[in-house]
Amino acid sequence: MSEGIVPVIETRGLRKVYAEGSEAEVVALAGVDLRIDPGEFVAIMGPSGSGKSTLMNMIGCLDRPTSGQYLCDGVDVATLDREELAILRREKIGFVFQGFHLLPRMSAEDNVAMPLGYARVPPAERRRLAREALAAVGLSERAHHRPNELSGGQQQRVAIARALINRPPILLADEPTGALDSKTGEEILALFKRLRDEGHTVVLITHDPEVAAHADRTCVMRDGQLHEEGRP
Repeated sequence: MSEGIVPVIETRGLRKVYAEGSEAEVVALAGVDLRIDPGEFVAIMGPSGSGKSTLMNMIGCLDRPTSGQYLCDGVDVATLDREELAILRREKIGFVFQGFHLLPRMSAEDNVAMPLGYARVPPAERRRLAREALAAVGLSERAHHRPNELSGGQQQRVAIARALINRPPILLADEPTGALDSKTGEEILALFKRLRDEGHTVVLITHDPEVAAHADRTCVMRDGQLHEEGRP
C-alpha cells in the first residue's frame, strides 16, 4: 500500500458492543483496524456471527460504532450529522445485496434510476444515466423488462447498475452471489473485477472461500476481530 494515498476506507480500533454492561452484552467488533486503498478488491470473510455484517454496516454508514474511528474517503464519519451522513452514503457508497431488492412493478431502467430521484436529478437525465449504467453491466437490451422477466443473474446486474448510478467510489457487496448458481456467480465476480479495473473500490462480504479467492486480498473475521489472511 502506497504512502501518501488517502485510503477510501480506514477504521481504527473500531468496537461495537450491543447491550453493553448487561448480562446480554455482545461484543460484535473488538477493535478492528482496516485500511482499503482506492481501486482495491477486498473480501471480508467469516462465518455467521463473526462480526462481518456488523463491520459492513459500519463501513456503509448504516450504524455507528461504540468506540473507535471510521474515515470514509478521508472524512471522519463521527463528525457528520444525519443529513451529511445520508449525502456521504449516497455519493460515496453503492450497496449490492444477496436478495437484489428490486421493485417488481418497475422496469430495470426505472429500478436503476430510482436513487437519482432522491438526488433530484431531472427525469430525462435520470433515464440517460440509467441506460448508461445498464450498458456498463451488459444489460442494454433488457432496460424495459421487469424483474420477473429477468434471470437471477440479470436481476443482480440490475442491482449492481443501480449501485453504480451515482458513480460512487465504493461498492459494498453483501453475499452478492449467494442466490445465484456457480456459473452466474462467476460472471458477477468477473464484473466486480472489471469495475475494480475501472477505478471502483470493491468490498465483498462472504462466507465462501471460493468467492473470496476472486478478491485481491482477503480479511477474515473471527469473534469480532479482523485478521489478514495468511497472517495470525
